[in-house]
Amino acid sequence: MQSLELLTRDARALAQGEVVLTAPETEVARQMQICNACRYCEGFCGVFPAMTRRLEFGKADIHFLANLCHNCGACLHACQYAPPHEFAINVPKAMAEVRGQTYADYAWPPALGKLYQRNGLTLSVALAAGLALFLLLAVALNGTLWPTNLGGNFYNLFPHNLLVSLFAPVFLFVVFALGMGVTRFWREVTPATSGAPLSLPATTEATGNVLRLKYLDGGHGDGCHNEDDAYTLSRRRYHHFTFYGFMLCFAATSVATVYHYAFGWVAPYELPSLPKLLGVVGGLSLLIGTAGLWRLNRRRDPAHGDPAQKPMDLGFIALLFLTSASGLALWLGRGTPALAVLLCLHLGAVMALFATLPYGKFAHGVFRTAALLRHAVEKRQPNPIGLGAD
Repeated sequence: MQSLELLTRDARALAQGEVVLTAPETEVARQMQICNACRYCEGFCGVFPAMTRRLEFGKADIHFLANLCHNCGACLHACQYAPPHEFAINVPKAMAEVRGQTYADYAWPPALGKLYQRNGLTLSVALAAGLALFLLLAVALNGTLWPTNLGGNFYNLFPHNLLVSLFAPVFLFVVFALGMGVTRFWREVTPATSGAPLSLPATTEATGNVLRLKYLDGGHGDGCHNEDDAYTLSRRRYHHFTFYGFMLCFAATSVATVYHYAFGWVAPYELPSLPKLLGVVGGLSLLIGTAGLWRLNRRRDPAHGDPAQKPMDLGFIALLFLTSASGLALWLGRGTPALAVLLCLHLGAVMALFATLPYGKFAHGVFRTAALLRHAVEKRQPNPIGLGAD
């Protein structure tokens, strides 16, 4: 009977041109109404001050708040209305479900949005293994699977221009696809977050919050909750290792590109060159961060998020780990006959990572950055209902 009533309501809303909320969005709106009456968690993170600026929660408001949530779990452990209370308030889980929906909703091209639901651990590892096997077969047919005459230079196996022609188009597609998705998200949530444009103070604050992962401190500086209700900063620290490790590896590639095209300094580069220094430090940081996040993700209580997204989370973590581990192994084994095998394994992991970036967990960093920017803008505007903690 209830399902029939919901279908009738949705059909009526569509006929009248109204925006229909999905079931996860409706649940977030319900919980935010209750939280807005309680406000015990008002100082925990950016979600609750932003919530107090609203009396109603439309689709754009819900999408904004869901991507502003850092899933630290502090509000769940502090909530007097959490399960088994009849109100069943679980903000981290409700927000996580909507977040996963927004990644698919804003995907570009839209037809590929369903890839978020299929981009799991098995697919990620299988894709990396398949691509590595293809490359191994190629070098084996070429008679260079176990070479002894490459002089530690893998460009003698795969020429530089060939690698550029393979990776540059994919990289540009990743940037374009994510850019198109976050642009649609920005256009939708801007009117719901005061409509004011970006300013230098707001941009500076939001950038600092992104770089420091401010809202992974649980709102009180002690960190996120474990399943045993204990505080820990481990999740924040491992995120920092992963984020900055990834950025250092990207910087290494960027500097190497400048070296190659601007100065004619051809790879491979050795220590203490800047590309190699950035790459080694970044690779080690990625190893530490992803290993830690894997352990925390596997142990985390299902009530802290959306269990349906765990395969996607683990798939992304696994590809980052494989990329960094194979890259470091390639560097250490570059002077041995194993160079070709190590290179194929590394390129397979990198290709799989690139192929899944627009439709995997990487998107959460892009959308969360946009939400933090809009929050920093909104909080500087007059509160439309005159109440709140901004």
